[in-house]
Amino acid sequence: QVQLVESGGGLVQAGGSLRLSCAASGRTFSNYALGWFRQAPGKGREFLAAITWMNGNVRYEDSVKGRFTISRDNAKNTVYLQMNNLKPEDTAVYYCAGRTGGSYYISRTDYKDWGQGTQVTVSS
Repeated sequence: QVQLVESGGGLVQAGGSLRLSCAASGRTFSNYALGWFRQAPGKGREFLAAITWMNGNVRYEDSVKGRFTISRDNAKNTVYLQMNNLKPEDTAVYYCAGRTGGSYYISRTDYKDWGQGTQVTVSS
């Protein structure tokens, strides 16, 4: 059973930065892909970024390109989302998601495993 545990959320002022972490456990991750999503109140769950575990290929949603960076630490079984120049509209619950596979995936329905989410609040 895969477990994904997010951390690193919090309250930050507009223009600030946060780094979210997603610690993965429960299997070997050589053929695995992870993504970050977010869900603001009253809205659907939105894709942000994805990465393949084996070779680190990445994909970003256009709205976060240049501000968010996804990365992984294979030794720690952890994926990160570095978020810079945060805006109030980035306020949401951020989720880590994973699935077996060697590519990256951008649809929430592609993912099988989900973390519990971490709240990010950006004040103006």
